[in-house]
Amino acid sequence: MKRILITGANSYIGTSFENFMAQFGEDYQIDTIDMRGDSWREKDFSGYDSLIHVAGIVHVKEKNDQLYYQVNRDLAVETAKKAKKDGVKQFIFFSSMSIYGMDTGVITKETKPNPKNAYGKSKLAAEELLRELQADDFQICVLRPPMIYGPNSVGNYPRLAKLAKKTPIFPKVNNQRSMLYIGNLSAFLKLMIDTTLSGTFHPQNKEYVNTSEMVKLIAKTNRKKLYLVPGFSGIITVFSSQVSTLRKVFGTLVYDEKTQGFPGSTCNNKLMTYQNKNFDDSILETEL
Repeated sequence: MKRILITGANSYIGTSFENFMAQFGEDYQIDTIDMRGDSWREKDFSGYDSLIHVAGIVHVKEKNDQLYYQVNRDLAVETAKKAKKDGVKQFIFFSSMSIYGMDTGVITKETKPNPKNAYGKSKLAAEELLRELQADDFQICVLRPPMIYGPNSVGNYPRLAKLAKKTPIFPKVNNQRSMLYIGNLSAFLKLMIDTTLSGTFHPQNKEYVNTSEMVKLIAKTNRKKLYLVPGFSGIITVFSSQVSTLRKVFGTLVYDEKTQGFPGSTCNNKLMTYQNKNFDDSILETEL
């Protein structure tokens, strides 16, 4: 039996992973701990094979850069040190695509991190300190996922889904986005745990996503008619240079397929075996 501890109560990733792993029955024991306050420091981590650290903050209404560092860096490192001391074999840390500081472009294995905001900077700082804890008996696994979506997800996907169900038209743009379905992420996490891997990984769906085609598919899944209207690319390009939200929705931002992680990874052949649901099916499951 594999024993897994998730640090971060009621998180979308943690809850989804726990639900996903239920299909494997007693082969896995999963516990979750709330990281608010100080009570977690009294918990005994010994006996756990892997710890998945999902506690963190993304958006803070007031400008408080120090809070990002306290939660995303300091809390992660303190948790990892306790896990190592208590004999946990593997620490899985959720970083982010934002550590590259890019709104558009192609991220390759040669691309250097260059975060632009406190969130990305705090995540990258945590990565660097966590790697110093790597040891033969304590594996550090860092994940830098792109936008994650799935049933009950938050962020840009539900906003686009809401729009797809209401509007009869949508701009036709020729872009590509790396995205990650929560079911594929859960399968990837299982693989990381089963093989006790260490390293930095960039999991993503097998297919890049075109925003216009995604919105059209969401509408179709909900039995709504939606027409893609060409001719907006120039206008969107002009305004997206000023509005970051437009860049995030309509710009191209992808992990190159040769970037370590799935697809195209050469770091471990076992990475090629994990379940990867195709995009159409992932939208169907998300919208049901």
